[in-house]
Amino acid sequence: MKRVICLITVLLASSLFWFSEDQTFAQKFDLKMMTGPMGGSWYPLGGAIADAVQKEIPGVTISVTIGGGVANVEAVEFGKCEIGFSNSSSAVDGVYGRPPFKQKMANMRQLANLYPQYFQIVVLEDLGIKSVADLKGKVISPGPKGHTGEFAARQVLEIYGLSYKDMSKVHHVGYSDTVGLMKDGHCDGWLFCTTIPGSSVMDLASSRKIRLLILPEDKIKEMQKLNAGYIRRLIPKGTYQGVDYDVPTFGFFTHLIISAKLPDDLVYKMTKTLVKNVPRFGDVVKDMKGVTAKDLALDIGIPFHPGALKAYKELGVL
Repeated sequence: MKRVICLITVLLASSLFWFSEDQTFAQKFDLKMMTGPMGGSWYPLGGAIADAVQKEIPGVTISVTIGGGVANVEAVEFGKCEIGFSNSSSAVDGVYGRPPFKQKMANMRQLANLYPQYFQIVVLEDLGIKSVADLKGKVISPGPKGHTGEFAARQVLEIYGLSYKDMSKVHHVGYSDTVGLMKDGHCDGWLFCTTIPGSSVMDLASSRKIRLLILPEDKIKEMQKLNAGYIRRLIPKGTYQGVDYDVPTFGFFTHLIISAKLPDDLVYKMTKTLVKNVPRFGDVVKDMKGVTAKDLALDIGIPFHPGALKAYKELGVL
């Protein structure tokens, strides 16, 4: 009888162990990823990343929604989403609790660096606008509020002694709507940040003659004083139809942030999935072509999630 009782006890303990293992293995994660506006590069890339993760990691589902660089940082911080696209300049501001943030973003972690973005100022050629100073009294579109590009647009106007109050009208709309407004002559200037060439700008340039405004070196340095995360960039001539001159400007990196509350093992697997699927992502967004695991692991001043850190160290790139 003692042997029988002992055997039953062992079997019960084993079954409980395997049940626990199965439960852990089968744990489900319904995650939300916030990207960018329609017409930009973030939304389609976010869809490709979500698809790859869902295929590689059983039990994980990711819903992809639109968002913005600043808004996404706050969304991750306050639990409105678990994963978000952002820009290095905004996320670094979030780490230190600098404007436009009202407090330090302590729940935000770095998942992966992705590719560079370029701040661009597009105007209609026939209006004779040659400088940011010439935007005074004009109709502009700096993008929706809560986007990194919109915050940067305000800063660009600021270094020229301007603000939205100096404009005749300000449209806070996305890329597609802005292109429509400019094609119809209802918007004079477009200030935003995206990859080059931007598909929406190419669309506009196919029907209206455009000009890209150059930012002089002293103005770029003023922007860098406002945020050390701004990097000098150059839009090469020929990037857009009719723009046969180089355009000095500034920019930052697009990257993925993630909630510190997600389990290390899950984030570790997600990081491995990102590295494995980089070639596929390059087919979705041109700027991802040639990106390596070392690029994904670039330290841009935001603390890595421990799961991501483990994956990059294991790969020998960090």
